[in-house]
Amino acid sequence: MQHGLLKASFIPCAPQRELRDLTRYRVRLTEEKAREVNRVQKTLEDTNLKLGDVVSDIMGKASRLILQAIADGETDPGRLAALAVGRVHATQEQLEAALRGQVTDHHRFLLAEHLTQIRHLEQAIERVTAEITRRFTPPPSEETPAAQKDEEARQEPAPASAEAEEPASCSPAALSWSAAVVLLCSIPGIGERTAIGILAEIGLNMQQFPTAAQLASWAGVCPGNHESAGKRLSGKTRKGNPWLRCLLVQAAHSASHQKQCYLAEQYRRIAKRRGAKRAAIAVAHSILVMIYHLLRNQTTYQEKGETFFEEQERQGAEKRLVRQLARLGYHVELQPIALAG
Repeated sequence: MQHGLLKASFIPCAPQRELRDLTRYRVRLTEEKAREVNRVQKTLEDTNLKLGDVVSDIMGKASRLILQAIADGETDPGRLAALAVGRVHATQEQLEAALRGQVTDHHRFLLAEHLTQIRHLEQAIERVTAEITRRFTPPPSEETPAAQKDEEARQEPAPASAEAEEPASCSPAALSWSAAVVLLCSIPGIGERTAIGILAEIGLNMQQFPTAAQLASWAGVCPGNHESAGKRLSGKTRKGNPWLRCLLVQAAHSASHQKQCYLAEQYRRIAKRRGAKRAAIAVAHSILVMIYHLLRNQTTYQEKGETFFEEQERQGAEKRLVRQLARLGYHVELQPIALAG
């Protein structure tokens, strides 16, 4: 290490580490809430109440009114169903049929505990989210001097030696957290919460990763490299950063459902040949490469469209056929049908 023979590890700055702790803690709280909701569903199944069959969300407003009434001791299906009439698509008869079961004091106690715990978790998630939002939104008193400094820096002529050492794209001006979120949200499949989680993991300064390939390797979304005696044995991805990897895969699945989208077409093409899981990792890798260049160059995402691959294949086929005819001794000039006619 002292002689420079070992490369330094990526260690985020203190504010980023704190932000990363908050985003990871919010993920854990959300997972715990999902587990509590599953426990509510298990208790309902034990009582033979089929509430989940007639409502789309068991933790929706109407469902919570019914569950709280059951926990408070209400047993009449008619009065329970009346709490949800007009709030769900199911009819009164369907609700009454789904709310006929055998509810004991034990089940009421469990439901009350689960609902209380879910409320506490939701309040904790709201507090953590508010703290994350506060850190991503600096006060105006701090933004104005920074903007003035940027304006003064742009007006001052840069030394010729500095321009010769680094290109402008490699040393961009400081990017704020809120501006970085806007840049990442321009990519299909990435929402505000996902963008915040990704930025908390990789930071804003892409100078710490020399290339996008090294960032993808650190995140664990690039193909593995396992060779022996010149034979490639496995392309399994490494573990990398599990928090970042999870966010990228979620964004990949979301992008795969977009319309007129380059990433969605990439997902469909790979999924047909290699399967859905490999396709999700490949799209996650593409998204991370896009994020690297957006943060490094401070530009928004430019959509290529779902016809990008078809156009690439068409141009490749044209060049290949022209070369074949040239080898046969022909000189070919290609013209579109409309112009040729």
